[in-house]
Amino acid sequence: MSTEPQERRGGGLALDWFIARRYLSARRGGRLLSFITWIALGGVTVGVTALIVVIGVMTGMQKDLRSKILSSTAHINVFEIGTALRMTDWRSVRDSALVADEVKSASPFIFTSVNLLREEYTRPADLYGVPVDSTLAGGTELEEQILSGFYDLERPESGLPPMLLGSGLASNLQLYRGDTITVIANENMQTSNMSMFTPAIRRFEVTGTFTTGMYDYDTKNVYTRLSDAQELLGLVGRDAVSGIGIQLHDPDDATAASVDLQDRLGFSYAVQSWITTNGALFSALKLEKLAMGLILFLIVLVAAFNIVSTLVMVVADRTREIGILKSMGMTDRGILRVFVLQGAWIGVVGTFLGTALGLVLCFLLHRYEIIKIPPEVYFVDRLPVSLNVLDVLTIVGASIVVAFAATIYPSIQASRLQPVDAIRHD
Repeated sequence: MSTEPQERRGGGLALDWFIARRYLSARRGGRLLSFITWIALGGVTVGVTALIVVIGVMTGMQKDLRSKILSSTAHINVFEIGTALRMTDWRSVRDSALVADEVKSASPFIFTSVNLLREEYTRPADLYGVPVDSTLAGGTELEEQILSGFYDLERPESGLPPMLLGSGLASNLQLYRGDTITVIANENMQTSNMSMFTPAIRRFEVTGTFTTGMYDYDTKNVYTRLSDAQELLGLVGRDAVSGIGIQLHDPDDATAASVDLQDRLGFSYAVQSWITTNGALFSALKLEKLAMGLILFLIVLVAAFNIVSTLVMVVADRTREIGILKSMGMTDRGILRVFVLQGAWIGVVGTFLGTALGLVLCFLLHRYEIIKIPPEVYFVDRLPVSLNVLDVLTIVGASIVVAFAATIYPSIQASRLQPVDAIRHD
């Protein structure tokens, strides 16, 4: 008595899968999938592919922007409140910052808006004065590159102050290494005998260009030595700077480190982390990623409805066969497994085909930079792609779960068919 059920349990799954495979295939021949099965399979594949590519692009955009922002931006900036962006006691502030273990380096800097005059053409720019002394420099990755000699801020033979220009700005002004440029400061106004205000004007020599990949930075930022920027703004005598730029070992610690430094410095100083400064941008990107993911997940849901309709049609088409199987001893649970296996096969195969296709497309987009985008609108000049393993696993898991859920209703309906009624079905 116990031997037959045990044998049924041992070979039941193989039999269920054999029947499910036959139901998935076309009636004639039985080897190729039926047309409606191809449609359901294609829907899952397309949905998963679209999800992976779009999520990869959105993640890549976040990482690319983060990398480019941090390349020329301090992780934490410290300013003195109420002094028109001037800090005279910057050495003690720098020493306070260096006390923390998470701080890698801290460096004074000058920041001011200037106009660059090239013959008859004027272009606004943001001037940064950075130290070239190894004991002070290192507030940003760009400063470290200047210190290492990758970018040249050595004083040229002409004796003029050196200047590094963003590649986009240099291209717009048609400036090359060795050219001179007139810098007009918007600060340090002098009063003439006629009570007219005149700006400080200095000649600089271009010693090189830099490229961060950020359109705004490459078309607006210029760098010179800290001492030359102080001289332009009349700050040499006071040894004043605009603020202190701090670089951390881990940029993600910026929020906690800025709070700790603010507590130690007091409310006479404003401590700003790069996360706070760029919070609106990254929040918008996260929201856009979430919205795009939810919208494209609707494709997977549509594919799930295709699975439901496919199984319902199979049940209607194979009603007599189901009745015969049940009259031969196949249980309700066996019939249920047959249709669950059909839907699960469509979901699993479609998901993995879509995953493979999505990964290939992401690789091609990243490797060959097929899609170019306007940098003045999107901050970057190409479509960046970066895949997170957790994102891919989430998409795969969600797709399989939805596909499995789609099999429940038609499978239950098939299992409830009565043998006599099913055999009489026309």
